[in-house]
Amino acid sequence: MGLHPNSAVWTVVRIGGYGAEVLAILAPRKKQSNLLAPWLDFWVKHTRIVHGAFVMKQIRELIASRKDRRSFTRRIVSSGFGLIAATGWLGRFSAKADAGAQEFDVIVAGSGAAGMTAALAAAKRGLKVVVIDASSYFGGSTARSGGGIWIRNNPINQAAGVQDSPAEAEEYLAAVAGEFAPRELQQAFLAQGPKMVQFLLEQTPLKFRRMAGYSDYYPELPGGKAEGASIEPEIFDGNLLGVELAKLNPPYIPTPTGVVIYAADYKWLCLAKVTLHGARVAAQAVRRYVEACFRRQKPLTMGQALAAGLRAGLIAAGVPVWLDTPLVDLSVDADGRVNGVKVCKNGLDSFIKAKHGVIVATGGFERNLAMRQEFQQQPIGIDWTLGAKDNTGGGILAGRRLGAELALMDDAWWGPSVPLAPGQPYFCLSERSLPGSILVNQRGERFVNESAPYHDIVNAMYRQELAADGSGVWLITDQNYRNRYLFRDILPGLPLPQAWFDQKAVYKAISVRDLAEQIKIPAEQLEATVQTFNAYARTGDDLEFQRGASAYDRYYADPGSKPNPSLGELRKTPFYAFRMVPGDLGTKGGLKTDGRARVLRADASVIEGLYAAGNASASVMGRSYAGNGSTLGPAMTFGYIAGNEIGRQILR
Repeated sequence: MGLHPNSAVWTVVRIGGYGAEVLAILAPRKKQSNLLAPWLDFWVKHTRIVHGAFVMKQIRELIASRKDRRSFTRRIVSSGFGLIAATGWLGRFSAKADAGAQEFDVIVAGSGAAGMTAALAAAKRGLKVVVIDASSYFGGSTARSGGGIWIRNNPINQAAGVQDSPAEAEEYLAAVAGEFAPRELQQAFLAQGPKMVQFLLEQTPLKFRRMAGYSDYYPELPGGKAEGASIEPEIFDGNLLGVELAKLNPPYIPTPTGVVIYAADYKWLCLAKVTLHGARVAAQAVRRYVEACFRRQKPLTMGQALAAGLRAGLIAAGVPVWLDTPLVDLSVDADGRVNGVKVCKNGLDSFIKAKHGVIVATGGFERNLAMRQEFQQQPIGIDWTLGAKDNTGGGILAGRRLGAELALMDDAWWGPSVPLAPGQPYFCLSERSLPGSILVNQRGERFVNESAPYHDIVNAMYRQELAADGSGVWLITDQNYRNRYLFRDILPGLPLPQAWFDQKAVYKAISVRDLAEQIKIPAEQLEATVQTFNAYARTGDDLEFQRGASAYDRYYADPGSKPNPSLGELRKTPFYAFRMVPGDLGTKGGLKTDGRARVLRADASVIEGLYAAGNASASVMGRSYAGNGSTLGPAMTFGYIAGNEIGRQILR
């Protein structure tokens, strides 16, 4: 079973392994193999950690690149602490590193994927970097997410033989984002995205896997791909972070004990009862858990793995992350260049100087009610979002005070959600796409293709008559639907929690007419809507909204439902109504940037020393959504661009 990762013996083995590598560096070449072979064989055989290969690769790259022993020795001394820290053994000290320092080359505000990627890129250019975050946890909304990353022509898909090209990607993104995202921004994202993925493969212990078959959201558009472009992290062993693991922001929905689930599994787990492949995927999830237990791992997947892997990369690079350190304001010098940040630490205001730049990656403003009421349409609130609780728009406001232009502030990464408990919405992904379900407005009429991308669903919801509490749209299903499919984490056939009914998020009735009366919509109209939809399901042709026509419609459908996997009759009593509200994953408007991630004023001039990435910046997706991971893919890419841009500016 190998050694326990927290044992003293394990620690000695790891340090010994790194010591062996350093000896290999300093020893004459002809003596290396005889001197170190026993150490290296023992280390590789018994540590069994992903990070071992990562760190060995880092050291061997240094060996290959050395020019003379003296300069190489200096590099080893400067990087050795980070390499050892990457094992997790020094994780307990990482947050305190440089805690007394008040001057850095680069300050990154925000510890989500955008911020940590930016910090790592800057650090790998030899810059002294610190990450600050308002939260007591690192990872932001990334750690709460599914971890999908949309990057066309990425090295993972290329290695798998996925057919794509830069021209197709450019054509597709232009069709999706349109005039709402500058072409310069689109081109920078498409050009640098694959490089960002390769950079993380080389500089962190992260590995990625294809989300095979997860269609682009508009595959019928020019350049769209029905096989998709999304990737997600492989399993990451949380033990590698040591005590830092306790500071990882919790997931949106905890993975049930006994399984290890990838985001791409979700589709099939919903179908585990009715498809053989779904049952196989469920069995694989159990097998992964058993294997992790056997290896004494703490398996992380999805956004948890992504955030943890990026944090491990920062530890290896010697980059501290200061939690409970909110950005209060930006500081500028006499020439108007951003030269630092004002923060609040331990209840005291202080100033941290940034010699070369500040990168704002503080997330959106989804948790700031005043900002949402100022910029966004009604009804709106802060209880229907899945964004991290500290995403209150501080970085955006600080940039605006310096004259930054804002864009897309009225938009968000929308998704229809069920308010199952106060402040705990459930983001409906597959549920509305499965056969035997329809969305209706308060008039009892269908108004949208239920299987359309979730962003489009909420845009359509806002064209209906919504009440102040967001009510006005209902997901209608029957008992056959409940018997066949998972809903949230409730297994098929099991009763829904009484708390959901008490919260008035779900209603149940013996007939469609009784259900309509409970939710106060015209009974005759709802009955007619169900009858019409049932006829469409029998023929397989949705004459009103063409549900099931797109490859994306069919991704979350049931292949066993014929003749259209997206359509199924509602006929088995009782019937259910789920109250839907306009939820979101976070806001998508913010500081306007150029293709080098530099923050711009309204006259298109650059605010020197200020950069932005992630949901603190206006999205490259414009008012649309290219595919799964269209939040994280651009966020990480523009973080990567920002970190590298500062390094290039110094060289200039």
